[in-house]
Amino acid sequence: MKVLWTPQARRDRADIWTYLSAQDLLAAARMDQRFSDVAAVLADFPLSGREGSVIGTRELIPHASYRLVYEIIGDTAWVLALAHTSREWPPASD
Repeated sequence: MKVLWTPQARRDRADIWTYLSAQDLLAAARMDQRFSDVAAVLADFPLSGREGSVIGTRELIPHASYRLVYEIIGDTAWVLALAHTSREWPPASD
């Protein structure tokens, strides 16, 4: 199975990198590696995450502070978002 990141998920990841690296570059690198490692698991075990809060999605927790939201479409696991666990998910729509 392929694992692809949506533009939103890539932005989420970049925002997390920016925030963490301003405080501790090594911590930011370790967290980013966790995101990569967890996403890579989806290639072999796409159903490893629990059912998500949004119908049709699944969620993995790569760290107690973050949730990785994804959906499976055909032979691809699409990473949709990386969300801090303290934030409302899914985000409220305006």
